Amino acid sequence: MKKLTFLLIDDDEIEQMKFQRIIKKLNPIHSIKEAHDGEEALKLITTGKLIPDVILLDLNMPKMNGIDFLKHFKEHETLQYIPIIMLTTSSNHSEIKQCYAEGASGYVIKPLKYEDYIKKVAVLVNYWEENKIIRGS
Repeated sequence: MKKLTFLLIDDDEIEQMKFQRIIKKLNPIHSIKEAHDGEEALKLITTGKLIPDVILLDLNMPKMNGIDFLKHFKEHETLQYIPIIMLTTSSNHSEIKQCYAEGASGYVIKPLKYEDYIKKVAVLVNYWEENKIIRGS
């Protein structure tokens, strides 16, 4: 099994704890790094401190929201190949379209029920375990 490094960009600490708990339950070999907003995440990535396999991005955050993060992130030629999955509560059709237009690789709406959230995260993790891009190949 391939080890994945996820970067979860979400300002809600409860959401971060839920995601950590689910990943540990699904497959404890994966690692999860966290950023509380887009600015913090960009600093981590552009300074080379972190090169994640998959970025999970909330839409509504302080300082730099998800759409602004997408715009800035996709400007970096060496980083733009990293998949970014929107993981948010927003089901607004225009926001979904805008995220895809700005380069999002996927859009997952967080369900209200914890059991449903586990199922969605499991599908997401399984997909990227099977389709991990190996750097340098």
